[in-house]
Amino acid sequence: MRCCNLTLPTPEENLACDEALLDCAEEGDLGEVLRFWEPARPFVVLGYANRVAREVNVGFCKRHRIPILRRCSGGGTVLQGPGCLNYSLILRMEQGGPFSGITSTNRFILARHQAALTALLNAPVRIQGHTDLAIGGLKFSGNSQRRKRRFLLFHGSFLLNMDIALIERALPFPSKAPEYRQKRSHQDFLRNLEAPAQALRTALANAWGASQPLGHIPSSRIEVLVNEQYGAREWTFKL
Repeated sequence: MRCCNLTLPTPEENLACDEALLDCAEEGDLGEVLRFWEPARPFVVLGYANRVAREVNVGFCKRHRIPILRRCSGGGTVLQGPGCLNYSLILRMEQGGPFSGITSTNRFILARHQAALTALLNAPVRIQGHTDLAIGGLKFSGNSQRRKRRFLLFHGSFLLNMDIALIERALPFPSKAPEYRQKRSHQDFLRNLEAPAQALRTALANAWGASQPLGHIPSSRIEVLVNEQYGAREWTFKL
């Protein structure tokens, strides 16, 4: 597996990069990849099927110039920003393998991350809901996936030193929430790991055997996706 530490200048480019890597893998131009990136500024990113008006405090985001974007994968709406470490896995699907179904993919990947982070943090990391990682009932990681015919994208984020009070102001209570949340506010439900980003990158790279650098970045494909999709208001506000 290739490993890529690549943070592009804008949120739109970073979201587009994940989809571009998936497309390249699907077309046979790329194998499996683990990518890490860290946002330089706050922005909201909706899951593919989320509605902006329901999941985002639009007025607050406009006043504070927080961009609102949409990703290609499912899951809920999140606020990204400094203090948040993102990872993206491009994985090959094989019939009968652990990635052959949505549920089995969630279970396999999160179990691997649970083991790696439990050892790193010396803390009881648990898989909660469908795609969360938590400690003591407090969520620090959310994840989602997008599937094609031969490859899938599984990506998520880790709260390391994120401004949770900003999340509280930018996002209302979500329209869908896991049972273990128990109607708690963002501030009462989320937690930071307060761990070095490099330590998490190393732990996950070791867990996936991602040691070879990624040589080629599909820059032209990223640019097209930004222009036609991630940077387009029609894409973000389509629902």
